[in-house]
Amino acid sequence: MALNDRLFGVLMLVLAVAYGWGTTQFPEPFGGAEAVGPETFPKLLAVVLALTSLYLIVKPDPDNAWPPGRTWLELVIAVVVLVAYTLLLQPLGFVIATTLAVGTLCWRMGAAPLRAYLTGLVSGVVVFLLFTYALDLPLPWGVLSVLEAD
Repeated sequence: MALNDRLFGVLMLVLAVAYGWGTTQFPEPFGGAEAVGPETFPKLLAVVLALTSLYLIVKPDPDNAWPPGRTWLELVIAVVVLVAYTLLLQPLGFVIATTLAVGTLCWRMGAAPLRAYLTGLVSGVVVFLLFTYALDLPLPWGVLSVLEAD
């Protein structure tokens, strides 16, 4: 059964390399090279993914097993939610898309629907405010763009 981990590790290593290469395609920031630019965080993610992938390849879990059918269904739902999130982020805006994505994922993990979507709303608003005002990294307003101040 260690083959499962090794196969997954190889696939994730390929993803890490592709993702890392993608970060090198970002345009150079205005004003020359900076120590920390828009590619820094994605590069860190690529390195962490590569290291954990190598660990899975070198030291797989001897007792791993494929999850049962219900777990596969939940994993497919999670992937569909995340793909929909990326597609809806620009048109709906960060807060609404995040509310829907986080709320749906929380609900699928067993939270009551009202609490799940309230958690999504609070998460979306807090992260939006943090990125937009504290970090000065604007996130998409989407349908809320009528509220956007110039």
